[in-house]
Amino acid sequence: MPSRPGLLECIESYFAAAPLQDARIERAGALDVPLAAPAWPYPARPRRDGAGEPVTTEDVRTAIALQRAAGLPAALEWIPECSPEVFAAARAAGMPVEELPLLVADDPVDLVLPAGVRLFLVGADDPELPEFQRVADVAFAHPGGRADVREAPLDTSPEAQARTAALQERIADGRTVMMVAIENGRPVAVGSHQPVDLGGTVVSEIVGVATLPRLRARGLGAGIASALVAHARETADLVFLAAGDDDVARVYERVGFARLATTCVAELPD
Repeated sequence: MPSRPGLLECIESYFAAAPLQDARIERAGALDVPLAAPAWPYPARPRRDGAGEPVTTEDVRTAIALQRAAGLPAALEWIPECSPEVFAAARAAGMPVEELPLLVADDPVDLVLPAGVRLFLVGADDPELPEFQRVADVAFAHPGGRADVREAPLDTSPEAQARTAALQERIADGRTVMMVAIENGRPVAVGSHQPVDLGGTVVSEIVGVATLPRLRARGLGAGIASALVAHARETADLVFLAAGDDDVARVYERVGFARLATTCVAELPD
């Protein structure tokens, strides 16, 4: 595995390249601001070609204005080990900052899902795709609760339909690989990885690993993450993820991830 600076360089390159097929990149001082469809937004990030130019509070405010004018969430992400000044600039612009553990797949462990649970790759034409998205929506809306997906009506709004269409396109193009765990004919957990080819070096991020609240603590999320890593490593040179907090990071460490650094997320409410 490459050294720590090499890993961070790969991850920074990944974040710079990931929006390019979907978004127009605007500059806000030392920030790049991807302007894409609201169905699949990307956060602003420090410019890769900034030649050490520091991000300022005014840069952050300009990025927020660009995002809001485009109907996008006001969001900023960065790796503080690479861009330490962004934390103060974001806070000065009124953005609350959340620090998340950044981990890489180091020595992955193959896990077996609980008896009766089957894991499937999701196709772009799967008619149950909106149902799988609802699992993630319920899970992330109730991080500590016991809500059931059956209690949440399926979102059929134009915004939700646009989000499904964007996901279908990404799955068809191979830019998102999605897995779903099925128990008794119903989806109970989901997760994805998103590969990007950086000139021959493939890097993939694991995202959206979510389990229905009533079924947590059964190893479903860890099992899906393990399967996603195995699938990603068939082609990827580096697999990484940002954990929601230290407790979640410890779960991933038990299945072969290693802490590398931190990623910071700053968002403003609509």
